[in-house]
Amino acid sequence: MVELEAELRRAVRGEVGFDVTSRALVTMDASNYRRVPAGVVAPRDAADVAAVLEVCRAHGVPVVARGGGTSIAGQATGTGVVLDFTRHMNRLLALDPVTRTAVVQPGLVLDRLQEAAAPHGLRFGPDPSTHSRCTLGGMIGNNSCGAHSVAWGTTADSVLELDVLTARGGRLRPGRDWAGAPEGLRELVAGDLARLRTGFPDLPRRISGYALDALLPEKGADVARAFCGSEGTLGILTEATVRLVESPRARALAVLGYADESAAAEAAAGLLAAAPLTVEGMAADLVRSPAGLPRGGAWLFVETGGESAAQARARAEAVVRAADALDGLVVTDPAGQRALWRIREDASGTATRMPDGSEAWPGWEDCAVPPARLGAYLRDFRGLLSAHGLRGTPYGHFGDGCIHVRIDFDLLGAAGVARFRRFSQELADLVVAHGGSLSGEHGDGQARAELLPRMYGAEMVALFERAKGIWDPDDLLNPGMLVRPAPLDTNLRFAVLPREPVPVAFGYPSDNGDFSAAVRRCVGVAKCRTTEVSGASVMCPSFRATGEEEHSTRGRARLLHEMLAGELVTDGWRSTEVRDALDLCLSCKGCRSDCPVGVDMATYKAEFLYHHYAGRRRPPSHYSMGRLPRWLRLVARTRTAGLVNALAAVRPLAALAKRVGGVAPERRIPRLAREPFSRWLRRRQRRRLRGWMADARAGRRPDFPARMVFLWPDTFTEHLSPSVGRAAVRVLEAAGVGVAELPTRPWRVRRSADGEVESVGMSARRPRRTSRACCGLTYLSTGQLDEARAVLRRTLDLLGPFVLPELADVEDPPLFVVLEPSCAAALRADLPELLPDDPRAARLAGAVVTFAEVLERLAPDWTPPRLNRRVTGQTHCHQHAVLGDTADRRLREAAALTGDLAGGCCGLAGNFGFEKGHFEVSRACAEEQLLPAVAEAPQDTVILADGFSCRTQLEQLAGVRGRHLAEVLAEGLEPEGDGKWDRK
Repeated sequence: MVELEAELRRAVRGEVGFDVTSRALVTMDASNYRRVPAGVVAPRDAADVAAVLEVCRAHGVPVVARGGGTSIAGQATGTGVVLDFTRHMNRLLALDPVTRTAVVQPGLVLDRLQEAAAPHGLRFGPDPSTHSRCTLGGMIGNNSCGAHSVAWGTTADSVLELDVLTARGGRLRPGRDWAGAPEGLRELVAGDLARLRTGFPDLPRRISGYALDALLPEKGADVARAFCGSEGTLGILTEATVRLVESPRARALAVLGYADESAAAEAAAGLLAAAPLTVEGMAADLVRSPAGLPRGGAWLFVETGGESAAQARARAEAVVRAADALDGLVVTDPAGQRALWRIREDASGTATRMPDGSEAWPGWEDCAVPPARLGAYLRDFRGLLSAHGLRGTPYGHFGDGCIHVRIDFDLLGAAGVARFRRFSQELADLVVAHGGSLSGEHGDGQARAELLPRMYGAEMVALFERAKGIWDPDDLLNPGMLVRPAPLDTNLRFAVLPREPVPVAFGYPSDNGDFSAAVRRCVGVAKCRTTEVSGASVMCPSFRATGEEEHSTRGRARLLHEMLAGELVTDGWRSTEVRDALDLCLSCKGCRSDCPVGVDMATYKAEFLYHHYAGRRRPPSHYSMGRLPRWLRLVARTRTAGLVNALAAVRPLAALAKRVGGVAPERRIPRLAREPFSRWLRRRQRRRLRGWMADARAGRRPDFPARMVFLWPDTFTEHLSPSVGRAAVRVLEAAGVGVAELPTRPWRVRRSADGEVESVGMSARRPRRTSRACCGLTYLSTGQLDEARAVLRRTLDLLGPFVLPELADVEDPPLFVVLEPSCAAALRADLPELLPDDPRAARLAGAVVTFAEVLERLAPDWTPPRLNRRVTGQTHCHQHAVLGDTADRRLREAAALTGDLAGGCCGLAGNFGFEKGHFEVSRACAEEQLLPAVAEAPQDTVILADGFSCRTQLEQLAGVRGRHLAEVLAEGLEPEGDGKWDRK
């Protein structure tokens, strides 16, 4: 392959990657299959594509075209050279609103075309659920459809003309009336007209096999249409002219509830007479929360359009009245519609986990039958699942008779794989018996091509082979797909993974402690590859900043998969390829919530760094910033914050410190607080205690708070931003909630032989110095997990009786208010996963509350000051991913703080943005959402940023001061004492 790589580098202007990382990133698509390619080429233009074909033909090496890599049947994987069109050949070349056409390159993401067409009232009709990352080339290769196919058909219905390179270097422009037909194709059709007229089932979603019937004279001899759905096996697409459709001015969504998916399926065909835009179906098993949905165990989503909102609504209401449903509702609010559609779009990922958490896989993802037979087919399908002891939850395009389902096949063992084969064969026969197609949207690939003779018969499949030979006589293009396929139970991506769980530090409770199972969560639907932030979503900021697959959640998961496989990435936890891919992961945890299957790359990164640096010298930033709590406590004990600040203000000394500590030279070192928050809190508590005692001596009833909470002295609030802590104390006390300091000496809990608590007391041995509770965040983010465990165990010892598991059922258990979202997320999520065998960890995790949550829980009747201010800023990524911000939204509304916070990530993300080499990516993340939101805000707008990292990023990149919500509310309270309170 060395000679092949060298020739390709000489022949093409685009990037050529034969390195481990480039190959590992494309070993899989979104299917069950895996193939290791020889190399990857990102062509810059059609000339590059032609050069690749010429070199590969000379070497007898296959060529596989790849777009977004979201194919579910394995057709975007191969052992030869993979062409990645997403990097350069991704442009919209022309858009003509008069003729309603667009000229696109194959790597153009569908959403970019939709955005360009929208101002003209136009759109591309087909819209798969992966519309934010799938490409037009991939859609043409698969003949993709999407939710609106009942109105606008498949991709083939929207293609006018193509620009195609054949394997032997010919350039063709397929279109109607035999335009662009290779030599011999017309004769092939003329010789078998009868078979082509009778051999294809008549249904709206027939995607399987080659669409040779589109070449019939009565169908216009449309070579472009026949090319659609060929899965890159006939030629390489370099350009396409596509048809656009008029988009309705207004839309409404009718959601209909039914007892189960069979009842919904029975009803779907009857709704087509109303000419809806969509008739989508899904069952309750795929819905994380049924909030907002009508009563039922399955739902139909029926979208209607109109010239006005009233017309669209009237049509939706007519659908509800005509439908024989248990319940129904009509949604006209665009935000409400988007929220409901997001439930449906995420189903392709949600379906990969059964309700009990067990894994489910594609393979029979999108069979299609005539819509009128869908209900009967689903009943038979359920029976077949039961006969094989399998489970799956159907969903999909009920109006077109197309069903998506992921099934809990055991693809790890020989017996499970054998059952997978038997079930596939029997289900193929069942689909054919109902007059259906093995594929209704995603193509055949390796998953179904072997079974095409069951659908079409041997003679039609032989005709497919002859057609392939005419287009690609050397079998150079994506061999093993559609014709002469590999068996459906070979090349399974799980076969290379270790059979036994590998030793790991985290507990991975959702994956039964198996790191391989955690990595397998990534099925490749690639929601992390979206280039635009939608709403408050976060994932994946590093991909949006770099545009590189290596820096997406999926790309990192692929490298971890290959690391576990050990075939391509051969040095395991010591892999530099995996380390480099994880280097730009911000540990924002956005994937934990935004990924449909809950991949938690921040945890995987910490796990990898732990093993990678075991027994080895770590990067300087791991010692400086990873152990930040240790250094800041030392400064506090020695009362040298002023000295440190003075030294940091001397540029040469600051530059030296940053160089030694692995800090980006572009960064300014934050100033330390002269007085830590806990010292201020103790002083305040002593003052309040003296006041209570004075009241008691004077015969007055002390004004004790109704409830007490512990305020967590996180490292950032304690040493860097104590004004946040002081403000929170003022607000909590104003709401009638008292604040207690966390213990600083360990407790002793004595239990009886049967586990009952016998006594609780302070440790008899007084430590040399007091200790501080810590969430371990900085140790976690740098993979210093032994230190993190030690810190967290010491914290649990300090909290003693307050984290006894027995308190979980107490009516008013102790609560711990954590002001820094990243620290709260570490305690709520990482703590129980790192110490899964310590019941105190789960107890503390369940007792952690945010500032807004504690006010809502303990002071529900308190009315915050009405500030009547507009706010902007950004929801902290850890709050979005782990904690949720519903309580914060309600608190802001009660305080008359108007405006929404942006999504995305600030880019600083704890130590990430301070580390050497990360500044540019950090700044790019901030420039995506946060900085524009602040720059566009009116001058008197309050900039909200609950995280210290977010506030620091705002200060250093925009020169503005962000404030914690507690600080904003505190300013609205009556002044204390002499009318002043310390904000520094």
